[in-house]
Amino acid sequence: MKMEYCPVCGSRLKTRTHPTDGPTRYCEHCGDYRFPLFSTAISAVVLDAAGERMLLIKQYGEKDPVLVAGYVDKGETAEDAVRREIREELGMTARDLRFLRSRYYEPSETLMLHYSVTVAETEASPNGEVDSWAWVPVGEAMRLVRPGGLAEKLLRDFHDAGSGKSR
Repeated sequence: MKMEYCPVCGSRLKTRTHPTDGPTRYCEHCGDYRFPLFSTAISAVVLDAAGERMLLIKQYGEKDPVLVAGYVDKGETAEDAVRREIREELGMTARDLRFLRSRYYEPSETLMLHYSVTVAETEASPNGEVDSWAWVPVGEAMRLVRPGGLAEKLLRDFHDAGSGKSR
């Protein structure tokens, strides 16, 4: 979805050829080019210390389990966001972060940065965002999430990273 209005002044944008970037949205009122705005978020496959179990959570009254995820705050690195989200949502400490891949999630116009993370704790202390949580064998997680959903795609990324595949 392309930006229709200037985020600074609210004027309708036009398309103009930028000298180095080609066709780009332009605000005639501000006299400046406007580049795409989108959110950045992290998601994490949370593994136990042995790497045998994966933590899935349910949130916001949804029936399907998902992975831990959250938006990257302004000025925060993606790795710090992973640690913060796991601490905030689960009361756990993230260790051994491994970047898996990025994936653009169009419904919310969000660039997802996907990680696998090991935690030492076996018990979670969830905050109000988490309805329930469960450790599941790594091999079973894929069948528990919604088919075709973002969690399934991210789990595929995790499995592909372990097998050396790239997409």
